[in-house]
Amino acid sequence: MKVSKKTDYALRALFAIAELKDSSISIRELAENTDVPRRFLENIMLEMNKAGWVKSTPGRYGGYTLAKDASEITLGEVIRYFEGMIAMISCVSVSNYESCSQESKCYFRRVFLNIRNLTAQILDKTTIASCLAQVPITKDDIYTEEFIGGLGI
Repeated sequence: MKVSKKTDYALRALFAIAELKDSSISIRELAENTDVPRRFLENIMLEMNKAGWVKSTPGRYGGYTLAKDASEITLGEVIRYFEGMIAMISCVSVSNYESCSQESKCYFRRVFLNIRNLTAQILDKTTIASCLAQVPITKDDIYTEEFIGGLGI
């Protein structure tokens, strides 16, 4: 599964806002801090406001804050909101299921179903708050010994 820039930017914004606790942040500061184009971010923030994750305070000293506690927002709900599905292929998706002519004889479909289920399980248990409690990973973490032979991971 690969998430779109829009989802990536939405997650960046949510984490930047959550780090501030109860302080608000202007759209200008948020765009600068997250390295997201301001015009694109403005639209994303409107969508996240509509979803109930953020709220905005108008005015000179206004800005964005979380509308929910960071422990109540899961990565799964954010990704589903912006991506539509978590499954890597649509023949194992619940929300965007599309039939395939090979379903009755497909031997690898179960693997993708298992991947979908495990991915959804992890994303639905992972909250903004639980991520903030961790240390950011390093490039060395990505290149662990067990995955060195897995080109394209």
